[in-house]
Amino acid sequence: MKFQGTDAYVATDDLTIAVNAAVTLERPLLVKGEPGTGKTELAKQVSRSLGLRLIEWNIKSTTRAQQGLYEYDAVSRLRDSQLGEDKVHNVANYIKKGKLWEAFEADEKVVLLIDEIDKADIEFPNDLLQELDKMEFFVYETGETIRARHRPVVIITSNNEKELPDAFLRRCFFHYIQFPDMETMKQIVAVHHPDIKQGLLTTALTQFFEVRDQQGLKKKPSTSEVLDWLKLLLAEDMSAEDLKRDGANALPKLHGALLKNEQDVHLFERLAFMARGQR
Repeated sequence: MKFQGTDAYVATDDLTIAVNAAVTLERPLLVKGEPGTGKTELAKQVSRSLGLRLIEWNIKSTTRAQQGLYEYDAVSRLRDSQLGEDKVHNVANYIKKGKLWEAFEADEKVVLLIDEIDKADIEFPNDLLQELDKMEFFVYETGETIRARHRPVVIITSNNEKELPDAFLRRCFFHYIQFPDMETMKQIVAVHHPDIKQGLLTTALTQFFEVRDQQGLKKKPSTSEVLDWLKLLLAEDMSAEDLKRDGANALPKLHGALLKNEQDVHLFERLAFMARGQR
């Protein structure tokens, strides 16, 4: 069972090695990187490449670790007891299975994605230490222990919004997705826009990396944003010549796909103003 990337996802050699190392070690793969660098998509493509079903657990700021295991609906059980319902005698009727339970009881090996774990409370990763390590948990209401029938491939993503506990990190295989260089980016674009003209692609990516490298930028545009930008350029049937800028306008064409806040737009407007003043 080896991950080699797919025709829809450009995986660098070090990323491929990281995925396969995590699978071999049977450790969760913790993937960090800038937003928009394909961390979530990686789990989907690992699932596709290995022929395994994907179970997604999308983490929010209000998500609790217990929700990944199960939730006990005591309120519904109390209401049903007042109404004289027969099912009230079986507590299992009021247990809602979480994503870890779903992955553990699967009849086949699956890929479990825990997406954006850093959005949750700081204690969230610690609350999952034993469950991810031993691949089992205890259900107090029913007295049963749920064990993984087949140890899932666990992929955990983080945007680095907060530090994760050392005890949690020790149990993971770690990989940081570096932002693609020009050549890797061309490969990624070729997957999504195979018919794009090379002149337009080179000019557009040159401008894109110039924007990313601009000092003082609050939010650097990501891979997903450059793909959106190229899609717009193609829809408008623009050529490499159309993208050329003069000193009077430092903003790229259709810059709203790349620059996502007014501070960054004003930065490029100031640069254009300064360029005009030096003429």
